[in-house]
Amino acid sequence: MYFGCHLSAGKGAAAMVETARSIGANTFAFFTRNPRGSKAKQEDPADAAKAVRLLEDYGFGKLVAHGAYTMNLCTADPEARAFAADVLADDLRRMAALPGNFYNFHPGSHVGQGAQAGIEQIAQALRQALRHDYPVTVLLETMAGKGSEIGGRFEELQAILDAVGSAQVGVCLDTCHVYDGGYDLVSDLDGVLAEFDRVIGLNRLKALHLNDSKNPFGSHKDRHACLGEGSLGLETFRRIVNHPVLKDKPMILETPNELPGYQQEIALLREMES
Repeated sequence: MYFGCHLSAGKGAAAMVETARSIGANTFAFFTRNPRGSKAKQEDPADAAKAVRLLEDYGFGKLVAHGAYTMNLCTADPEARAFAADVLADDLRRMAALPGNFYNFHPGSHVGQGAQAGIEQIAQALRQALRHDYPVTVLLETMAGKGSEIGGRFEELQAILDAVGSAQVGVCLDTCHVYDGGYDLVSDLDGVLAEFDRVIGLNRLKALHLNDSKNPFGSHKDRHACLGEGSLGLETFRRIVNHPVLKDKPMILETPNELPGYQQEIALLREMES
């Protein structure tokens, strides 16, 4: 199985692969640029090529890169929306240096325009960015549904997928977000997956973010907790790790941890495997 965490991209892609391996991970996530801004590192083709070789040599699963939190494809400001669309397109171009992996992002917040308008704007930006056919699969992240977020319901994600009409787009399921959003992973994991399959299709589920939640079920908030220290509990993650539908997906920790904590949680997940 493929377990990993978010790593700093500061020292380059090859260094991230080595860091991931040193803590027992065989996949990882990283931000393509400043997560709270828009600045991106200078590209290093030689480093990317070395990382590709290491990923193959070490038998890593697919990586799950993450777009900046500030990239809102459905903001009400036309200039900011166009800038976000340019960032998306540039990120996909950059991901071509690590071919065959995933690029995950938060769909965005419609800030009063209404969900339908937001869905159309997100889909338009994706269609534009995907025209270049870069070797990357884009993932829409499930959200907690706070404020005017798009993606708190499976139906909203499916509406985006329908409007984009590309096999290059899938979904990353965040356990904290989904539980906060009203899908009961604790009491009815099979039921949630059946609902996902009915609305979206399990063939579109490509990766998971494994996070406990500091908030109760259906709170529509987004505060991650370490595994077993929130309202989901360790047994929920044991069921997720061993679920036949999910076992082949890269599972990325976004818990409030530093590297030693991630190493412990990755070891815990491996102990849970049956």
